[in-house]
Amino acid sequence: MSDQLTPEEQRTLLRLARQAMETAVRGERLPPLDESVLTLRLRELGASFVTLTMSGDLRGCIGALEAYQPLAQDVREHAIAAALEDFRFRPVSPGELDGIQIEVSRLTAPIPLEYKDTDDLLAKLRPHVDGVILRDGPRRATFLPQVWEKIPDRAEFLDNLCSKMGAAPGLWRHKHLNVQIYQVEEFHE
Repeated sequence: MSDQLTPEEQRTLLRLARQAMETAVRGERLPPLDESVLTLRLRELGASFVTLTMSGDLRGCIGALEAYQPLAQDVREHAIAAALEDFRFRPVSPGELDGIQIEVSRLTAPIPLEYKDTDDLLAKLRPHVDGVILRDGPRRATFLPQVWEKIPDRAEFLDNLCSKMGAAPGLWRHKHLNVQIYQVEEFHE
């Protein structure tokens, strides 16, 4: 990803994510974001995912695939959603806050991945580089590039992504799906 955030901008986003998550989990009201103290890049439209882990295990992950609000606000919103609204997990409790680690992924805009057949699709996927979005009609799902660490096999990666989308694991083998890719700039506490 070109146009990397500075270390200070990364620290600012992690601090904003931590403050938003802790405030929301404690049931307190989040103060408005003071954009006047943010750099231009943090005020520009940006898409992010916020991933929460506890003892190395996933505890929540929510984000946006396309930019629709300032990056700093996007990170705050998704930190709260990852803590309280990820349907796969119960909401984070105040007693868990000290054990939660935060990771922020800043996404590039998704681009279509054109492919002829399943072999071509597998050949064009770039493990550990590309995040992948699969679409089948109204259904869609994504895996961030970090998921390649846990599922390095391309076919297994797509099978799991189909399952996440609510489809049969091998759907990508039998049906030409809409595939998009993106990259991320990832940083964590």
